[in-house]
Formats: sequence, C-alpha cells, structure tokens
Amino acid sequence: METLVAWYRSLAVRERRALLAGAAVVALFLLLGLFSLDRGVARAQARLTHRQQDLAWMRSVAPQLAAAGPVVASRPADQRSLIVIVDAAAREVGLGTALASSEPSGSNGLRVRLDKAPFDTLVGWLARLSEQHGISVESATIDNAGSPGTVNAGIVLQASH
Repeated sequence: METLVAWYRSLAVRERRALLAGAAVVALFLLLGLFSLDRGVARAQARLTHRQQDLAWMRSVAPQLAAAGPVVASRPADQRSLIVIVDAAAREVGLGTALASSEPSGSNGLRVRLDKAPFDTLVGWLARLSEQHGISVESATIDNAGSPGTVNAGIVLQASH
C-alpha cells in the first residue's frame, strides 16, 4: 500500500487529476452496471412470479379438465391442406418470418422448423392450431435462440382428419 501511495505522490498534479477522473468514470460505470443488473434481476423475478402463478392456476384446474374428459368440438372440416393451414395460422399470429421450413411427415403429419420465434407466440399458435383446426403436436424440440424469450423449434404436427 505504501508503494502505491508513494507512486501516486510521485505523479504530477495533472496526472493525479487524470487518474482521479478516470477512477471516477470507472466507479460510475460500475454503479450503472450494478443498477442495470439489479433491474434485470427484478424483471426476471417478476416474470418468474407471474409464471409460477400461471402454473399454480393450471395445476388447480387440471383435475377439473381431466374429469371433464376430452373436448370434442364440432367444427366444419377445413378443406385446405395441412401445410396451408399451418402456414396461414403462423402468418396470422406473426410467426411468418420465423417459419423456416415445413415438410410432410407421415400421412397426416407436418414437420415444421421455426427460427428465432417468440416462445409465448409459439405456444399461442400451437394452441390455436389445436383449438381451431384439430391439429396436435406429436413431438417438439425447443431450444433457446440466444435472446430471452426467443426459441428455435422443430415440431411435428398431426392433423386429426
């Protein structure tokens, strides 16, 4: 410590001021970084709390839904092909640019690939396909696409008709 004090005292007044100004800037950046990190943690905690509440609600209604049995909706048959239905539904919810590829899979199946898709929008899209068109998810692989809430997904869809 004495060596550091001796070095500091050996500096010219102008060099001392520059060193102190630099230290102040570094301290300011550290404080801003800590503040930003704290805000990010607070937002993440709020999202986690919200999702935990959603999960608790889902768990509370699951027995009721299971007791009610499968829902059979009467809807007119959609005469469009599976690929057209899936593509149109993706574009309607804003996933058109994320839809990277689609190819047939089996007799009534379609394998789709989405890149950098918002997860919440993806889940809503799959629910919409199921509710409105009777298209279910046979299998899915979902990976983080880098930014929070954005995913890459490979999904095999199956038409009920």
